[in-house]
Amino acid sequence: MDELVQAALRKWPNVPHCYDWLALDARGDWYMRDERVQHAGHFPQVKGSRIEHDKLLAFIGRNYLCDDEGCWFFQNGPQRVYVELETTPWIWRLQPDGSVLSHTGRLATVEDSRIDETGRLYLVTDLGFGLVHSLDMSQAAEFVERGIWRPEPGVAAKWPKRYGFVRRPQPPQQRAQPESKRVA
Repeated sequence: MDELVQAALRKWPNVPHCYDWLALDARGDWYMRDERVQHAGHFPQVKGSRIEHDKLLAFIGRNYLCDDEGCWFFQNGPQRVYVELETTPWIWRLQPDGSVLSHTGRLATVEDSRIDETGRLYLVTDLGFGLVHSLDMSQAAEFVERGIWRPEPGVAAKWPKRYGFVRRPQPPQQRAQPESKRVA
């Protein structure tokens, strides 16, 4: 976490958390979701504005963390901005040398692999669980064919619980309510 962010947290420790304003899609792109977009529909059907500013993307990447309940967030100064995930908390990019980078640019060590019912490939790494970017599937297929990765089949809907992440974080007062009673 950036030192400026840590200093802001010390100065303003009680800033309310933010929900539904930031999302991560299956290609590792970040989206801002203002109130108008939130009212238009849920992510990813209505994505919002794709963040393209390089310095902002780097800042989000350096301050992208997970809480004890598996909810991912971006620590924006004193405010915690929770992230809605289209698929997983990490999107993996395969490099020409065989290394694996996260969508935030962090180097990851592959420990295992999974494949879901639709053929999507996921990696279990030292950073956590994530989806292989669709543009990297040709290289990933080579790793599978060579036996470097031996993906175990599974059902994607079960992986948030198994790998400890929450796709749509909610404020604490809404977490105990059934899904049908939650307000967008």
